[in-house]
Amino acid sequence: MIAFLLATLCIAYISRASLRSFRSSHGFYRFFAWETIILLFLMNVEYWFKNPLAWNQILAWILLFGSLIPLIAGVKSLTRHGNPTDQRQTEPELLAFEKTTTLVTTGIYRYIRHPLYSSLLLLTWGIFFKQPNWRGILLSLIATAFLIGTAKSDERECLRYFGDAYEDYKKQTMMFLPYLF
Repeated sequence: MIAFLLATLCIAYISRASLRSFRSSHGFYRFFAWETIILLFLMNVEYWFKNPLAWNQILAWILLFGSLIPLIAGVKSLTRHGNPTDQRQTEPELLAFEKTTTLVTTGIYRYIRHPLYSSLLLLTWGIFFKQPNWRGILLSLIATAFLIGTAKSDERECLRYFGDAYEDYKKQTMMFLPYLF
């Protein structure tokens, strides 16, 4: 319980601007996705290294390590090609690396629009498979729903900022998984 409260305080601090402008910020949904992922993690932490060669543990580790790929590639592309700047001061709820002024359509963004949320989806399901059960699947589905809500809200923000260029980009890419979803 203490670990959950401490994690919540940290995430609430990072998300404070988003939580104040919940109608217009993807960070509002992301906050609740993170909260759900933390609950799932704390529920499964005792099983993290039990039965390391069991099918579910192997799948969990594949998903967990796989979650690093879209995370690293996404942040790298955003910071290198997105030209993040304080020019977007009118959007205080965005984190620094999210304040891009150029629409990124290269690297991993050539295939998926939301690699960072894709990373969180892989993380969620990787944690779930550490010890699959009904409570875990419920939390994983809730986190997935919040991540989809995060992505949809983020897309509304991108459409406001980038306009038709983002609409065209949406037609060429998938949301989370190349060629699938």
